[in-house]
Amino acid sequence: MKLLKTSISVLFATVTFVSLPRIIFAQTPVIESTNVNVIDVETPIVNRAITKSEVLAAQKAWGEALVAIATTYDNNGIEAASSLAGRVIDEAYGYQFGIVLFNPTLTVRPQTFRTTRAGALAYFVGNDPEFPNDQGFALGGWRKVEIKNAGIFISGNTATTMGNVTLTDKDGNITTVDKTWQFFKDDNGKLRIIVHHSSLPFTEK
Repeated sequence: MKLLKTSISVLFATVTFVSLPRIIFAQTPVIESTNVNVIDVETPIVNRAITKSEVLAAQKAWGEALVAIATTYDNNGIEAASSLAGRVIDEAYGYQFGIVLFNPTLTVRPQTFRTTRAGALAYFVGNDPEFPNDQGFALGGWRKVEIKNAGIFISGNTATTMGNVTLTDKDGNITTVDKTWQFFKDDNGKLRIIVHHSSLPFTEK
């Protein structure tokens, strides 16, 4: 008999626990107001949330810029290519905000990492005595870029991508690199690269 009472008590407690939120919700008053209007006008909006389409567009723009620098060099020489590369860096990367964590494909110690704009420019177009080993990666006659993402991780105002980038030069030679980018959305809603790691795929000897 004692066991039966205990079971009934537990059952009652369970029913009361489940039913309580329903009672409270049902008794919550609904406030209606006809004195509030929101005027839909052209209002400045800051939206730091990044979308997948923005990430893909930023990657496409990077590939197009690389081809543009290469063709500019072939057609108009190093000065024109360097000028274009500088504009690309200012538009695509985040050096205005501080360092960029840039580890290019073909760099060697002690200048492996290019955390400054000058280092990035030297990597892309060379011709900088401060970076004597740089031959100008963007001057390689590139004509086509294909980007294949293994994954995209978006969190608020940053997005990280990892995958392969396949480059084709004017002679049809193909180079594939492993690449990781991280993008940051600035106050103007523009995505900027703040992390760029690139390396040749591992091959067994």
